[in-house]
Amino acid sequence: MLKTIDIRNYALIETLHIDFHAGFSVITGETGAGKSIILGAIGLLLGQRAEVKAIKQGQAKCVVEARLDLAGYGLESFFSTNELDYDESECIVRREILSTGKSRAFVNDVPVSLAVLKELGEQLIDVHSQHQNLLLSHSEFQLATLDALSDGDDEQQAYKLAFDDFQRTETRLKELQEKIVKDKAEQDYLQFQHEQLAEAKLHEGEQQELEEEADVLSHTEEIKGALCRSQAGLEADESGLLTTLKEVLQSLQGVSDIYATCKEWVERMNSCYIDLKDMSREIANAVDNIEFNPDRLEQVNERLNLIYALEKKHRVESVEQLMELTQQLQERLNLIASGDEELDSLRKQRDTKYDELVALATRLTQKRKTTAESMQTKMRELLIPLGMPNVRFEVLVTPCESPRPEGMDNVSFMFSANKNTSLQNIVSVASGGEIARVMLSLKALIASRHQLPTIIFDEIDTGVSGSIAEKMALLMKQMGTDGRQVISITHLPQIAARGTSHYKVYKYETEEGTNTCVKELNNNERIAEIANMLSGATLTEAALQNAQALLND
Repeated sequence: MLKTIDIRNYALIETLHIDFHAGFSVITGETGAGKSIILGAIGLLLGQRAEVKAIKQGQAKCVVEARLDLAGYGLESFFSTNELDYDESECIVRREILSTGKSRAFVNDVPVSLAVLKELGEQLIDVHSQHQNLLLSHSEFQLATLDALSDGDDEQQAYKLAFDDFQRTETRLKELQEKIVKDKAEQDYLQFQHEQLAEAKLHEGEQQELEEEADVLSHTEEIKGALCRSQAGLEADESGLLTTLKEVLQSLQGVSDIYATCKEWVERMNSCYIDLKDMSREIANAVDNIEFNPDRLEQVNERLNLIYALEKKHRVESVEQLMELTQQLQERLNLIASGDEELDSLRKQRDTKYDELVALATRLTQKRKTTAESMQTKMRELLIPLGMPNVRFEVLVTPCESPRPEGMDNVSFMFSANKNTSLQNIVSVASGGEIARVMLSLKALIASRHQLPTIIFDEIDTGVSGSIAEKMALLMKQMGTDGRQVISITHLPQIAARGTSHYKVYKYETEEGTNTCVKELNNNERIAEIANMLSGATLTEAALQNAQALLND
């Protein structure tokens, strides 16, 4: 439930604070006073698009902040999932619009994305504006309304999962068909490419091995000379490193018994001597094994040239990528050979999933038809007191040709307000006032099933007056029970008089410009406001008496 709202530097509002109450509240004011501005500010808290031009002229940013009571609405899991602090007695939602064009949103002072803000807002506040009456012409809205009144959530969820699964299978089948057709057209070329790569008999790491071998074969004499000189430096009889090291080792061993420190040096030097001796033998073996072999060098270069040519042709950079390409070509050729079998298997899967989908859709359809019967009765019960004694309202559920995300049904609201007229689609025959009453009744039905804390009606009374307006007010007042909050923006005194709380929106001028303000009216102020709504600019005693009578009724 909306407890307070604070608005700063938004449109014509410099600073504004409103305390809201449970039950049925009304907001009145002259046309252009700023009622739509307040709705726009609330829209920002619901995640709607923000525009820089909404910031009051000359200010750096605007801020809209609301405090809400969440008790009894089961939102703990939402706050836990989004890692937000939860206090059911007070939730603070804030939106800031900066002159730079940036927008920021906060829940309990924690930054959140607009998606999170919108998801939370949808569970807390429902704003019904005048243009939403146009939704009644959309079959999608009619279907969604029927589902909102159904207890078929499990059937809807099961169908949605099955539909997504069916769609994935259908997509895979289509992609496979297209791939097989394409590959068959290129079969000869794919076969040629595969044979060329397969004949190369490539193996992993081959390119690096060949390149290293080519370097050795190309520099045989240089390498052999360096190895010979190295071995001579180690093995020379008088000046060799091993001879010198052996003499040093013997000198240290001679005094190690009387100078203990030498024992460690002897061990370390002996280890070095052994390592160098091993290296000398390895170098000697390498000298014996390295020979200039022009035939082998030619073979290596030919093999490398083949690899380089294949890499260039297929636009890859390694043998491993060529091997991977070979495997891919083989798989494409295998698919051409076995494609019909795979297609048949996938078609069978698709058909099985379709049958399962139709079975779930049938259950969903039956649930909707059951709900439609109940909805028709309840809508008549709501509409008859609203000045439609002969109303007929029928929810027509008919099959559609193919599965859709929401099921296999078309839903149409059929309507007749008069005794001797046939049922037709509601958009074709209902007047503006009749549509307003139908929408209010639909909202009342939905509210009876869903614990939406706050419902705001923006001039839902368009096209009605007199006793009908009073009956609509009574229905909204009834909706505002059981902890629910209903707020109606209205121009009709009959509705304004039924509010348990009454707010007036007005403008006033200052040297800096025009400002919009909202005031909660006391009883005397309500009498004057409703009298003005009855009589216009000239306040008469009769209007005051009528206003008092409306309030007392």
